[in-house]
Amino acid sequence: MAGDDGVSPHGAVGGSARRSRSAGSSSRHTELGAFLRSRRERRTPGEVGLTPGPRRRTPGLRREEVALLAGVGLTWYTWLEQGRAINASAQVLDAIARTLGLDPAERTHLYRLSGIEREVRAQSVELPPEFGEILDHLRALPAAVYNARFDVLASNAAYDRVFPMMVARPRDRRNVVTALFEATDSCDLFVDRDDEATHLVAELQTAFGRHVGEPEWTRFVDELMRGSAEFARMWGRREVASPQRRIRRIRNAEVGSLNLVATRLTAVTPETHVIVHTPADPPTRERLDRLLFAANPHAPRRVRRRSHAVPIPPIHFLYERSC
Repeated sequence: MAGDDGVSPHGAVGGSARRSRSAGSSSRHTELGAFLRSRRERRTPGEVGLTPGPRRRTPGLRREEVALLAGVGLTWYTWLEQGRAINASAQVLDAIARTLGLDPAERTHLYRLSGIEREVRAQSVELPPEFGEILDHLRALPAAVYNARFDVLASNAAYDRVFPMMVARPRDRRNVVTALFEATDSCDLFVDRDDEATHLVAELQTAFGRHVGEPEWTRFVDELMRGSAEFARMWGRREVASPQRRIRRIRNAEVGSLNLVATRLTAVTPETHVIVHTPADPPTRERLDRLLFAANPHAPRRVRRRSHAVPIPPIHFLYERSC
């Protein structure tokens, strides 16, 4: 925790830094408790070799069952779920993770919320100028650079043609999460829009585990929850996911359907990544080529860029999206 304890940019630890550290720690404990509770309620007695019994009202395991199976005290585990400021060793967390059947992404999320092996992060990273050239040379493949909140930091012309709902948004509001839950045309663009939303929220939940207590992240998530009941429901499930190879099925009014493989590449820092979309099949390759180059194959394609450090503006939702 020493590298994440509220040290000011000038190296001094003042009263405001200590208050920030305290608030961040409290938020992490609260989030940890909520995450454990959601995983416990998901785990069934049969999955751990227990008989449910006729009078069971708990949707998943009881706290005393988790404590017994993990080899920890019931009072201690109850406090942990209640978000109290108690410490847990890696060995104890391993036992709890095994009992709850956590997958690798969930286990990593659990450790981060517990303050174990937290990553050291730069507060602001400027996108290197060479990224513009890299994206331009990928002109046949839709590609964009994102930060951990899924702000679009830069994109090439191919990306702008395939994902027009992002281009239509103001530059300081080009965020994939807000667009997916706010834009009226997100249902028209993504064939599997609900699957996209579920996975994106799970990835955001994973990233949030590295930033619990940070004001900008807290405001971002809070405004999403206030603006979209759908997002609030998904967020409340506490599902987490690691980046993985995905096939996005896109509708395009000009050329028809596009099946694109989304490949994620880490860039600059763990908080910045590039997603490149490649055709999943020959028909998609032909349609993508037609979409991008048929009109003017030699036209220069400028890359849209903005600073990684631009603060997120307030989010305003006028309706609840429904596909």
